[in-house]
Amino acid sequence: MGTLALAAKITHVPSMYLSELPGPNHGCRAAAIAGHQEIGRRCRDLGVDTIVVFDTHWLVNSGYHINCAEHFSGTYTSNELPHFIKNLDYAYPGNPRLGHLMADAATKAGVLTRAHDQTSLTLEYGTLVPMRYMNEDQRFKVVSISAMCTVHNLPDSAALGRAVRTAIEEEYDGTVAIFASGSLSHRFAQNGVSDQYLNKIWDPFLEQVDLRVVELWEKGDWKTFTAMLPMYADKCWGEGFMHDTAMLLGALGWDEYQGKVEVVTPYFPSSGTGQINAVFPVR
Repeated sequence: MGTLALAAKITHVPSMYLSELPGPNHGCRAAAIAGHQEIGRRCRDLGVDTIVVFDTHWLVNSGYHINCAEHFSGTYTSNELPHFIKNLDYAYPGNPRLGHLMADAATKAGVLTRAHDQTSLTLEYGTLVPMRYMNEDQRFKVVSISAMCTVHNLPDSAALGRAVRTAIEEEYDGTVAIFASGSLSHRFAQNGVSDQYLNKIWDPFLEQVDLRVVELWEKGDWKTFTAMLPMYADKCWGEGFMHDTAMLLGALGWDEYQGKVEVVTPYFPSSGTGQINAVFPVR
């Protein structure tokens, strides 16, 4: 039987890639990159063979979908922010077997999910950015799950998360990490003033709610957080409607989860949005 070894909520802000490049923003996301590298190091120490990413940049309008091709490679430019991420080369192994096991488990649990291995689907930057810093040596296989779910219910996403863990622990022979790749509040800076908000939150209200959420996570008050999640996702423009977070908590026990979050990269604003790297202890 397999092991779920590590779970985390992670940032994927494109300014991390911009931070690598010469210019006025060089080094601006050094802390976020270091957080990814630390999480990658922990995955190595735990013997992780596959990273599953709940990717809020993969938009789907029907059902749940898993990209589990045998191999991923290409050159990526963001259609959303082509001036931030352009000509990013990538290559990672995939894990078709695990993808199908997770899809089968979710469908059996009542959440129709399709696994795609014979596919021309590419990876989105919610997966590509963290893999750039955690998986440069292609140590880990990669599976991506759609988490920008436009017409879906958060309870279904939580059920998918539970099924992911069931598939890992009852059907898979290996060690897996799962990442919810998305922001906290996600109100982008208004066009025309975005340059002023590279390192600033869009509104103080959003920052205060985000900070309260992080406090709840650190205290382990999951009953309060899961109860407020639908309103939080709505009123604070949660990225991907926060389906990635519902999937993560579904895998960990939802409101019965007992863990207290460890913040690896402290909360920071980016282009108006609220970001963090945080490890959720697996219990």
